Amino acid sequence: MGEIVVDVGLENAKDRGLFEAGHLREAEIRRTRVRAVADTGAVMLALPEDVVERLGAQEVGSVACTYADGRQGERPIAGPLTVHIGDRWTYARCVVIPRGADPLVGQLVMEELDLVADCVTRTLGPRPESPDRPLLRL
Repeated sequence: MGEIVVDVGLENAKDRGLFEAGHLREAEIRRTRVRAVADTGAVMLALPEDVVERLGAQEVGSVACTYADGRQGERPIAGPLTVHIGDRWTYARCVVIPRGADPLVGQLVMEELDLVADCVTRTLGPRPESPDRPLLRL
């Protein structure tokens, strides 16, 4: 079974706020695009250190992690970021992973954007009940 890889737009949310308040030009907003694995086994967005640095996201804490191979450790968390997948967006923090590691879109982002992973077609898309916008359960 292959991976589900998605195009993800990322933006420094604080920069966006400064732009909207008139303190920054739009061209100064730090942003980038990455190809990320939609990983239903991951909880949070995970981004390599060099991507986090490029975005200027600040470290806001750390989190205990269990890796896919069973090892445990602690990783920094950075943010806030704006995450765009398709025509949907949300705010998120990310786990900072080593340079060169594959970016991961975890369950929190998928849930907030109301996207589901289809392992047969290897796509990440909206649920049939919410084709136009996220439909969040309360």
